[in-house]
Amino acid sequence: MNKNLLPLTLGGLGIGITEFVMMGLLPDIAKDLAVTIPQAGYLISAYALGVVIGAPLLIMIAGKYPPKKILIALMVMFTVFNAFSAFAPTFDTLFIARLLSGLPHGAFFGVGSVVASRIAEKGKAAQAVSLMFMGLTIANILGVPLGTFIGHNFSWRISFAVVVFVGLVTLLSLKLWLPALEATKNRDLKSELSFFKKREAWIIIFMISIGTGGLFTWYSYIAPLMTDVAGFSAGAVTYILMLAGFGMLVGNYIGGILADKFSPAKASASLLLAMVVTLTIVHFVSFSQPLALIMTFITGAVSFALAAPIQMLMIQSAKGSEMLAASASQASFNIGNALGAFFGGLPLVYGFDYTSPAYVGAAMALIGAGFAFWLIKSNVSRPVVQDSEIKEKYVVMH
Repeated sequence: MNKNLLPLTLGGLGIGITEFVMMGLLPDIAKDLAVTIPQAGYLISAYALGVVIGAPLLIMIAGKYPPKKILIALMVMFTVFNAFSAFAPTFDTLFIARLLSGLPHGAFFGVGSVVASRIAEKGKAAQAVSLMFMGLTIANILGVPLGTFIGHNFSWRISFAVVVFVGLVTLLSLKLWLPALEATKNRDLKSELSFFKKREAWIIIFMISIGTGGLFTWYSYIAPLMTDVAGFSAGAVTYILMLAGFGMLVGNYIGGILADKFSPAKASASLLLAMVVTLTIVHFVSFSQPLALIMTFITGAVSFALAAPIQMLMIQSAKGSEMLAASASQASFNIGNALGAFFGGLPLVYGFDYTSPAYVGAAMALIGAGFAFWLIKSNVSRPVVQDSEIKEKYVVMH
């Protein structure tokens, strides 16, 4: 791995742990803070809301500064707010801490994506972005199971202390290894915001918000799917989630290659169609334990292969507004998280079994693919510009 990209991977690891570990800690937090599990679930929503608010807002505020300083500032926020989470005395204070913890999430990935694409080797911009998102996949393989184990057996507060430690290590690596890239001082915020006046911007936002929601219809209810339908024990769920994480790791790598070899729009359209197929298969084969495990790996791989292509698609379509657009894609991804969990749960409310969310996810992925094909028809996807001048000295576009 390029040492210059390692700080971004570490940042993705910390962010991935704090985002996803909450799902495994809900019973422990609910018991400790004397609330119900559904009430504790609001902590997940609080974090997602923080991402949606913070992603564009922080970029608008900090975009004129050099990207290294921005990333360090965002990671300081991330570390401090997760420390607040570890010491929060009441549910209300933990809710606020989780909201604040989500603020730097999208902005970090937004700035990090642009930096990764600019310092990458020629023709490997998307693969460089995928290395940053690799931190999220490692979080699902190791960080989240470890955090859940610590929360169950010791204290959920220690789980957040682990996140703080990762944040501190990330800060050190950003200081030591991330190149000191420059930013122009004549930044025009009004011009950057004009990106959202483009039809293509909203097509991509809808593609991400609806299409990636297909992942979360499946992932939000994977535990009861595996226990109530496939017949696994509750204790096996942790290992099944690790299997899904391995799939995400493999898929993330493949997605970067596909985006570089073809185009982000074509890769996104193909992977969304593949998600339609895999989620449909999940619906029919989850009654078989071997097939359920195979599809857990494949679905994780297909779903997370989208990470780099959709990020590069947003960057390439937003000349002059790259960081703002890339952060907006992360906000859209979290909207997809909320929509997928909500719409995936609707058939369960009406008495259908735990295979039914997969059908809903397939439908959402199909709609997302439709938006991707619209982009292809509009000829939005363009090759990444990486000449020697940019390689030697990157100037943040404005």
